[in-house]
Amino acid sequence: MYSVTNLIDGEAVASQSGRESAIFNPATGEQIGTLGLSSDAEINQAVACAKAAFPAWAATPPAKRARIMFAYAALVRERADDIAREISREHGKTHDDALGEVARAMEVIEYACAAPELLKGEFSRNVGPGIDTQSERQPLGVVAGITPFNFPAMVPMWMFPMAIVCGNTFILKPSERDPSAATFVCQLLMEAGLPKGVLNVVHGDKSAVDCLLDHPDVKAVSFVGSTPIAKYVYRRGTDSAKRVQALGGAKNHMIVMPDADMDQAADALMGAGYGSAGERCMAVSVAVPIGEDTADKLVNALKPKVEALKIGPSTDETAEMGPVITAEAKDRISGLIDSGVAQGADLVVDGRGFSLQGYEQGYFLGGSLFDKVSPEMDIYKTEIFGPVLSILEPQSFESAVKLINEHEYGNGTAIFTRNGDAARKFSSAIEVGMVGVNVPIPVPVAFHSFGGWKRSSFGSHGIYGPEAVHFYTRLKTTTTRWPEGIPQGAVFTFPS
Repeated sequence: MYSVTNLIDGEAVASQSGRESAIFNPATGEQIGTLGLSSDAEINQAVACAKAAFPAWAATPPAKRARIMFAYAALVRERADDIAREISREHGKTHDDALGEVARAMEVIEYACAAPELLKGEFSRNVGPGIDTQSERQPLGVVAGITPFNFPAMVPMWMFPMAIVCGNTFILKPSERDPSAATFVCQLLMEAGLPKGVLNVVHGDKSAVDCLLDHPDVKAVSFVGSTPIAKYVYRRGTDSAKRVQALGGAKNHMIVMPDADMDQAADALMGAGYGSAGERCMAVSVAVPIGEDTADKLVNALKPKVEALKIGPSTDETAEMGPVITAEAKDRISGLIDSGVAQGADLVVDGRGFSLQGYEQGYFLGGSLFDKVSPEMDIYKTEIFGPVLSILEPQSFESAVKLINEHEYGNGTAIFTRNGDAARKFSSAIEVGMVGVNVPIPVPVAFHSFGGWKRSSFGSHGIYGPEAVHFYTRLKTTTTRWPEGIPQGAVFTFPS
């Protein structure tokens, strides 16, 4: 049994609140650790340390900040296996999947190394007689990140490298379900040479979130989680005059056109639907084959693959899918499968009865596959966040696009086709933030930005990439004229 502590002003600090949360191994169901839940006073201490560190860090040249990020990238690369083990121990995802999470985080760190280029201002000479104008991006101050359980290392590293390299100081509040990986990657940044107080980690539950949202010295908040909580974070944060980017839930569809290679489409759906036990905001949870013949071919291709899924703990190198995060999540997913059956969907593969010898108390589910799903069913409307794939069967491309556009979520979507016209029309017409053409999980690379539409995102900025630079900085424009160019006499008309 181990204890996870806060990281405040560069030091590991155990919470003295007297409140704790248990940490479980999802593969065994056993408690493996405890997490102290921070009091408001402890969070205020972290914010105060970050505020004190801000002036010197903001004045640090971007090239020097970038050198620390280069050192950090080297450490993350060197310790990737260790980070992946931390992820898998508390989350349950396979080791290879956890390594993939680290690799995608690395891309953002590498992008942050370009700070001197990213933060360059603009200059215009002679915008008027003897008048010059320059603009620059300046950091906000203390900013915070509130991150989810499903990517316990990657999502924090989508936030704090960009915020810090822009000159801000950062408070991270990770998920209390799997906090060790986030704490570990922050400790590595300390090891890379980050000054004390620039990055702090506080652990807690809703009271910690509210404290950060209300704190007057926290200037911006980044959040990733469910849509109801994202909406709450956005409203409460903006009511406190903060910048907020709050990424919420998803129901991602993949259209399969009649001309698609059905084996390729089925393989793509397996990875996108069942990878990480479906606990991804970019998971494809709805397949939309066009026409009955395409649907029949797709179901026939998928059924044996779902039945053959290799499920096991992260220590099993052959496992393709691990457990879900908690016993409560397992029960909720099973209940949604029950509702799909009760509401008339065809359960082609049932994952509810799966049991793994030696891991009977673990939070394992097999893959489930539904056919004949309709838009009014709960399994279609709800983000299941588990290993459940639903198939709807619209009769035309146009009706499929209409179906996707009418859903409340607009995070990611994909189309599998050989038809360039269909792909181009789909990319243009679809009301979704991230689109894949023959790419099932279209998560943008780090030098673009990640962000959904509709109820999948609250706020005007995407996460990481160029959007992050704009979110974590504010624009200042200076217009200059020197005395010898100033005309005599007062001017009362608006300057032009």
